[in-house]
Amino acid sequence: MSASLPAEIETHRQPEHEINPQFLERWSPRSFSDQEVTEDALLSLFEAARWAPSGSNNQPWRFIVARTPEQLAKFHTFISPFNLVWCEKAPVLTLIFSHTKTPKGTDNPSHAFDAGTAWGYLALEANNQGLVTHAMGGFDADKARETLQIPADYQLHAVIAIGHRGPVEALPENLQEREIPSGRREVSEFIYAGQFE
Repeated sequence: MSASLPAEIETHRQPEHEINPQFLERWSPRSFSDQEVTEDALLSLFEAARWAPSGSNNQPWRFIVARTPEQLAKFHTFISPFNLVWCEKAPVLTLIFSHTKTPKGTDNPSHAFDAGTAWGYLALEANNQGLVTHAMGGFDADKARETLQIPADYQLHAVIAIGHRGPVEALPENLQEREIPSGRREVSEFIYAGQFE
């Protein structure tokens, strides 16, 4: 790789094949500082998500963003207690969801796949902007749907915390030891030649 990695990343993540360092540097910390995320930086994340590929270019992903104390408090009502312990410090929360129908009104079989791609683009751009993100599935989707008035033909996927990284010591003790970049299984464990084996 052309660029040197931060020691924290290099200790826990070693690629088997040559890749851009951004894929290793992006991970999901839980400690957030209360430093504000500027409007320009935040919008750049959604600009990156905008350019994600999607089936038939339907772009089914949607985001509801919470930044004000009132908006954040609303989000806090449907996030699980385990996640709320750490994510309530994040200055920005966003819910990613997707339209299950195409513009013609037929079922869109790739809506979730496409939304996941948009989240990946957003997460990589956050890292480029010096921000951290952490997506969580631990939330009450039914309560979120009701609270945020989301129609039935949209599927809710994750709540994403966005902000600047905070100190490890700010986390509860049981989470401090988990505040490291996670590893991944080897490429040979998830690709198959010709057929599934």
